[in-house]
Amino acid sequence: AALAAHRGVTAPTPERALRLALIGWGLGELAMGRTRIGVAWLFLEAAMLVAVAATTLLWADTTWYLLPYLLGIAFLVLWAAQAVLAYRRARSLQAATPAARPRSPAAIVAWLALPLLAWGTGFWLIGAGAASPGAAADAFLTDWAILEPMPPPPLDRGDEGPMVEREAAEALHHLQDLCDAGRMSEDCHADTKNLLRDIRVSIEPDGALKAIARAQLVEYRRRATRVLGVLGGTELQPFPIETVLTLRLEAQPAALGARRWVIVNAAAG
Repeated sequence: AALAAHRGVTAPTPERALRLALIGWGLGELAMGRTRIGVAWLFLEAAMLVAVAATTLLWADTTWYLLPYLLGIAFLVLWAAQAVLAYRRARSLQAATPAARPRSPAAIVAWLALPLLAWGTGFWLIGAGAASPGAAADAFLTDWAILEPMPPPPLDRGDEGPMVEREAAEALHHLQDLCDAGRMSEDCHADTKNLLRDIRVSIEPDGALKAIARAQLVEYRRRATRVLGVLGGTELQPFPIETVLTLRLEAQPAALGARRWVIVNAAAG
């Protein structure tokens, strides 16, 4: 307290120093008259925010998706660390004067669980969307379910809209024909999602930076099994009927050496 009084600053209570530090990095230190350390924390907070935002924009959906995610976690850890340090410093300055209304610092710091939860879950809504062939194929399946079936054009196929979307719509049209022929479930006419319910996608590498994804219509058959080699039973196992769509994926260069998996070609059937 003598140091703060010497600088003309009233030393804050530990709880106030903690709350200030949670509002902004270094504010607790500034309230105790520790200007140099407080300003350093403020600059570090700004730098970390810029780093997290920049790396998220550059790499969130690439093969380097873990870098912005871990930087975000590091930001939250440092946020809590500087708040705890400010609390302990204020407590040491007022060791001889107990707080009139003691509060648990753990309860206050626990509020950081909210941004931690928001970052830990929200990041994955945008992150890693093209970090692997599986992620790119999964994003395509989401868009495929909202397309409308479209028959193949009779002659020229070169100017019928985006190639991947066109081929996917043609594959849906073929599935609709199979549905009409009674080769799929009875409710397959309900909507597009029902047409894709029995579709399974398998991915196989085609070199280091390429992959092939095959969307296959499957049917389920019962197969005899044994539990622990003694008890008999049955299980449903998918068996492929035919391939309805083939996708070719490629890991294309992204910022500063990262790569982003994209679908570069598609063929119905």
